Amino acid sequence: MNKLNQLLWAAALSATTLYAQAQAPKTAKQLSPRWSIEKAAAWQSKQGWVSGANFIPSTAINQLEMWQASTFDPQTIDRELGWAEGIGFNAMRVFLHSLAYKQDPAGFKKRVDQYLRIATKHHIKTIFVFFDDCWNPDPKIGKQPEPKTGVHNSGWAQDPGRMITDPKDLATLSVYVKDVMTTFGHDERILLWDLYNEPGNSKKGNASMGLLTKIFEWARGTVHDQPVSAGLWKWELNELNTFQALNSDVITYHEYEEPEKHLRIIQMLRTHGRPMVCTEYMARRNNSLFSNVLPMLKKENVGAINWGLVAGKTNTIYAWDTPIADGSEPKLWFHDIFRKDGTMYKQDEVEAIKKATDRK
Repeated sequence: MNKLNQLLWAAALSATTLYAQAQAPKTAKQLSPRWSIEKAAAWQSKQGWVSGANFIPSTAINQLEMWQASTFDPQTIDRELGWAEGIGFNAMRVFLHSLAYKQDPAGFKKRVDQYLRIATKHHIKTIFVFFDDCWNPDPKIGKQPEPKTGVHNSGWAQDPGRMITDPKDLATLSVYVKDVMTTFGHDERILLWDLYNEPGNSKKGNASMGLLTKIFEWARGTVHDQPVSAGLWKWELNELNTFQALNSDVITYHEYEEPEKHLRIIQMLRTHGRPMVCTEYMARRNNSLFSNVLPMLKKENVGAINWGLVAGKTNTIYAWDTPIADGSEPKLWFHDIFRKDGTMYKQDEVEAIKKATDRK
């Protein structure tokens, strides 16, 4: 999107926001109770500046392998979150999966609690993600596939994957969301509920609007202390973007471009007057780096959650569209900070992170 279009979209979205706020008692689209701007600002003041990474242990290829009982790996989680603590990170964004819950609701919630206890030991709060439109559309419980050699996120699983229209399936997902949010709704270890990752991805477009609307309704139907949001990620998806922005307590978004382009997105979204968290950034080949984007996000008081902590089965050291057939290590990693043994990919990057997080 060029600069003119960005500005036009920002103006249109701001106008829509003002109109929606004025019409709130009359419209069904404005979900209630959305946090006031003052309440959102108080939350930000209490939390301070948020910095961290999207996290999945290096031993898991996807969310199911992370959360199923047979492959849940608290030892690796503990070790790798310790590395995150060591560089000053205070938050992790972690994807859940409805099939892991469906397989074993009580056990799933116990594992979530165990993960939270580990994270808290390392002074890390968590952003939990429910639904996701990215990558493989047919998730299945049980043993997960092995990584495809040299392919980025070859086994990542959408959630729920296929389009959901059957009332019985919607009821099942409703139970899942409401149960998890009710169980952990007053848990201070949770920073934020990220209800839906990249709605409209995988060429779904506005077809994701139905489930997006439902999960906001389900979330608003629970009693919880944490804000809810769904991150903006593709600026051409006007209908989805508008709904997400108008119904999120705090504004979250993704931006993998260089600082100049990234700053324009911040300026555009700041028109909403709400705290912001960038829940995905850092793609080295795009000049989205810890050395240039992270200090800018801190200066702008925008939370900073990069993609990837430890290189592992997700293969996110490889670029989205550039597989390496023999699986050799790319000269320039796309994502991630640490190797599986805890050594750093780039010492200077870690020093830049520690400087931004005030880690001595």
